[in-house]
Amino acid sequence: MSLSSLDIEQFRCIEKAHLELSTETNLILGKNASGKTSLLEAIFLMGSGHSFRTSQTQLLIRHGQTCFTTVGKILNKQGMEVIGIRGSEDSREARVNGGAAKSLADLALRLPVQVIDPEVHRLLEDGPNRRRRFLDWGVFHVEQGFHDAWRRYQRALRQRNAALKAKQALNALRVWDQELSEQGELVADYRDRYLEALQPFSTQLGHELLGTKIEMEHQRGWKRHSTLRDALGDSLSKDQLRGSTSVGPHRADLVLKLADISAKDRVSRGQQKMLACALILAQQAHRAAIGASPACLLLDDPAAELDVDNLGKLLKIVTTIPAQLVVTSLNKDVQNFFPHARLFHVEHGTVQAVA
Repeated sequence: MSLSSLDIEQFRCIEKAHLELSTETNLILGKNASGKTSLLEAIFLMGSGHSFRTSQTQLLIRHGQTCFTTVGKILNKQGMEVIGIRGSEDSREARVNGGAAKSLADLALRLPVQVIDPEVHRLLEDGPNRRRRFLDWGVFHVEQGFHDAWRRYQRALRQRNAALKAKQALNALRVWDQELSEQGELVADYRDRYLEALQPFSTQLGHELLGTKIEMEHQRGWKRHSTLRDALGDSLSKDQLRGSTSVGPHRADLVLKLADISAKDRVSRGQQKMLACALILAQQAHRAAIGASPACLLLDDPAAELDVDNLGKLLKIVTTIPAQLVVTSLNKDVQNFFPHARLFHVEHGTVQAVA
């Protein structure tokens, strides 16, 4: 599947824009603050329901306006579909083929999208939540039962936490422990299987981009030698005191190492960035290997914070990954890596296709 066209109105600095995109490679050139990243942000929003830059909807609305709209046409094996998002200061509405989207999963299924931006190193520096989102993006797109297990787990977790906060009796807590433990074990198992399948691709890309092996360990959110049901029982006193559930897949983490060295604390910012890029590209390579449709991969100014050698290695590999690429750059020299790309130029929020 691929994004064949993009229409934007009143989004960030862009009053109105229409792009007819290549199913392979698209290159967007322009100066800083011209609107390049905003185009990527609009694409990412349609495939995920949120921005990769901010959680505040009002910041996405062009100054002086009350709402924005983004509409994309998706080409897949069944034909053409239309997805869109309208956002105002107090609401955000997603639509699929003219009707309201049932959930954000409706968007993600139609437009799998990942982004490599100048902040990609935060995959290593930030807390576990960002790494869980990275892991779950991959699991969601290859394990059909994952979304239902995660949704049911989250429902049981909310109910158990509410019972803990209300200091309800043990019987009320145990009502939710069974569902929580069953669905939590499923979620963790899905993550384990996916990580095992991803490992060969991350190993290869680690050697190509960093010259060493990337090691990944899924910490499930409770001790591996214990069942989640037992872990819930062991943590009950602490949970009652805190008013929340302290064990389970919502507490999981993805521990990353380079040659037995913690990638979070002991490697340079440049290495962190290359490691994060390798992991995202590994997800795309894995998709191709299992016959999944290519995702849409967004690269925002890949030259930022990378030296010439690392930039060359990254872009050389990017050109071999089966994905629809949308790349922004300040420097026209990037065209040398993408000689057949469809070109766009952005200036002061105005987008023009370049013949």
